[in-house]
Amino acid sequence: MPVTITPYIPRYITVHLGAPGQNAENVTVTFPDYIKNVASSEIYPTWEPSALRANILAQVSFALNRVYTEYYPSRGYPFQITSTTAMDQKFIRGRNIFENIERIVDELFDDYIRRQGYAEPLSAKFCNGTTTTCDGLSQWGSQELALQGLDSVSILRRYYGDDIELVMDAPVQDVRTSYPGTPLRLGSRGPEVGVIQAELNRISQNYPAIPKISPVDAIFGPQTERAVRQFQQIFNLPVGGVVGKVTWYKLVFLYVGVSGLSELVSEGQRFFGFNFSVDGADANGPGGESVLLLQYLLSILAQFDSSIPFLTLDGIFGPQTEQAVQAFQVSQGLPATGQVNAETWNSLYNAYDGIDTTVLSQDILFPAELQGLGNAPEVFALSTRQTQYPGRELGLGDRDTERSDR
Repeated sequence: MPVTITPYIPRYITVHLGAPGQNAENVTVTFPDYIKNVASSEIYPTWEPSALRANILAQVSFALNRVYTEYYPSRGYPFQITSTTAMDQKFIRGRNIFENIERIVDELFDDYIRRQGYAEPLSAKFCNGTTTTCDGLSQWGSQELALQGLDSVSILRRYYGDDIELVMDAPVQDVRTSYPGTPLRLGSRGPEVGVIQAELNRISQNYPAIPKISPVDAIFGPQTERAVRQFQQIFNLPVGGVVGKVTWYKLVFLYVGVSGLSELVSEGQRFFGFNFSVDGADANGPGGESVLLLQYLLSILAQFDSSIPFLTLDGIFGPQTEQAVQAFQVSQGLPATGQVNAETWNSLYNAYDGIDTTVLSQDILFPAELQGLGNAPEVFALSTRQTQYPGRELGLGDRDTERSDR
């Protein structure tokens, strides 16, 4: 389960030219070029426009589901999708692209379908509907419905249900692996910890020996460590209670499997928010949690701007935070001082607010399933008081008062 705010459109996608275990070449192409190739290989350019659009939206959604669930990377493969129709979608390297399909893909490549209330792009499986049939879209059947006058979304709802919705103009960014890059262990905190807690809780429904973690608070405490150790023991991983890359992707693999996120019918990945506050800390009190909030806002923007590095949310203004501030300042045309004055702070929040109002909805932040937590906790940046400039510059060496005293 990726630690992303919302599914995104990858700039590039790596295609394995064969079955997953087959010795074959991997090719990397832009995502629009990939969809143009798939559409030109899978459907006929002479079909009705609404049939073409319905099929292309299904192809985009299926590919994005593979990217979002890290279906192949979690199995140890260095690619996002294959060219075989037995597993994925037909891709023929070097083939010609039909002009009308190219135009439609240029319009639709950043749109996809999902079930209402779910985060993940729908695993919109399809078949030709003549020599093969399936539970998903019938390619030839979609043409028949188009001839009857149905539009593309109505066609898709005939096959995938009335509860699907169209997501338009999704953000475009480089493919990012969900693994945070450094092991998570006792004392770690942040959205990545919340993700492994949610994954462990869901996996424990199928493997009851794994103890439940409550609350899911994005803090790696003794409960989380015990659950990680038990998970590692069950699945024959080195038992150390630390989530490194191998354990992380085993969690992703099991979570996607038990929840069916890569299937047409799944439990669905719902959106919730995490609260990164620290017990006893007051975001509006003396000193407050200004550095932590700064790191939080930067971590949101890093999901959409690859020039901003990811951060550890620790309330300490160290070199990592300084680099992120400088990267943000460069992106906004501000002096790259690494210091956060009122101008940088306000620019930072305005950039976050733009994402909040155009991409997020109803305080949605990180996709994660919170087990046994009841209502999702409040998140930072939901009030003017919490997001106003703290009244002093923040710079290298600063830390939040309450946090540093403990």
